[in-house]
Amino acid sequence: MNSRHFTIAIDGPAAAGKGTLSRLIAETYGFHHLDTGLTYRATAKALLDAGKTLDDEIVAEKMAREVELAGLDRDILSQHEIGEAASKIAVMPSVRRALVEAQRRFSEKTPGTVLDGRDIGTVVCPQAPVKLYVTASPEVRAKRRYDEIISKSAPADFDAIFEDVKRRDERDMGRADSPLKPAEDAHLLDTSEMSIEAAFQAAKSIIDAALSRNN
Repeated sequence: MNSRHFTIAIDGPAAAGKGTLSRLIAETYGFHHLDTGLTYRATAKALLDAGKTLDDEIVAEKMAREVELAGLDRDILSQHEIGEAASKIAVMPSVRRALVEAQRRFSEKTPGTVLDGRDIGTVVCPQAPVKLYVTASPEVRAKRRYDEIISKSAPADFDAIFEDVKRRDERDMGRADSPLKPAEDAHLLDTSEMSIEAAFQAAKSIIDAALSRNN
């Protein structure tokens, strides 16, 4: 690998497995990892903690510009109410611009970075040498989310989770600013019937080939 940074952009809908895959790839290659969804959640949490409303774009943008990417706590930010708040501010163009700027700065870290989210390959890092679009059927993704909640001994309603997955897909894919969609040159990984190990091996083949070309 040369001295320049090497970026891997991973996109896909909720519960498709892109977060687990991204962390595994980053660990394997010794790259920095950023779950960009957490940047929106951190902004939303800052607004909630400050007692601000979620419809003031000026205040939301200010909070977005103050987010520390090094201090994102996945356990805290994964709370449902924070996710719901994040979905409301994520449609604000100025908030998206502020966080995209921060995400792009992160992507320049050496020796390489792995960023996962909804618009990495299309908006944040369109020049990334590797772009993956990780997806799975809504039913499979809802079942994964259901199993995850049950494993924590928390109550879960599959039908409600399934409807929530579909709503999030519609919101992510239908928004005017940076909608969720595969980049034209992204490699598609459908994990509906694929283990995380199989998905990792498929991704590793793509990444290794790109790294060889990059050297």
